[in-house]
Amino acid sequence: MIEVRNLTKLYGETVAVDRVSFDVARGEVVGFVGCNGAGKTTTMRILTSFAAATDGDAYMGGYHVFRDSDQVRRIVGYLPENTPLYNEMRVREYLMFRARLKGVPACLRKRRVAECVERCGLAEVGTRIIGHLSKGYRQRVGLADALIGDPKILILDEPTVGLDPNQVRETRELIRELGETRTVLLSTHILPEVELICGRTIIIDRGRIVADAPTAELMRKYGADERLEDVFVRLTAREGGEEE
Repeated sequence: MIEVRNLTKLYGETVAVDRVSFDVARGEVVGFVGCNGAGKTTTMRILTSFAAATDGDAYMGGYHVFRDSDQVRRIVGYLPENTPLYNEMRVREYLMFRARLKGVPACLRKRRVAECVERCGLAEVGTRIIGHLSKGYRQRVGLADALIGDPKILILDEPTVGLDPNQVRETRELIRELGETRTVLLSTHILPEVELICGRTIIIDRGRIVADAPTAELMRKYGADERLEDVFVRLTAREGGEEE
């Protein structure tokens, strides 16, 4: 469902993504992790047709992310790290608006909105103005937006940021459930979350893939008692403690 071949993105002389290649099969839930500035969000923006690559190719469900960008947007649900919302709109009103934009047939819109409101735990705030909601609820609205078009592929950038512990648990369960029928590429800084949700982990460091393996296998390779966080630190260590 996701095919990435030698993807490269330059900002002037800065290499943000450096010849990245990977595949994600139908029904996989894959963790895409790296330090700040490693190239995660840039890669996700390219895959969702929001940013242009300097070189390389990427296909979503068989569609090229730029030559077929309209088709890509129809089959991909994208939750960016900083969710862009219309804060003056009410939750259900906003989701109906987004359903129209995403081409959901008129006869199905109310049902799709009701399903997404229920699945994302928004029932009690459905008539409230988005700008008056907490960060956690706004994040849920963003997830409902990603789901409203019933996409085959979900690209989720920090989906549990700003949620309280109960909301985090519920969202993790929802992502597991969604992964049964959809392809999910998930970025997060919470490594235990990847252990719990993702069957496979891709680690990117300074624009390059440094590990790509089933999560359990990756942990076994570096010691059965180690956490994924320990593996991540080992593979992305900066000389002299340098931070990006």
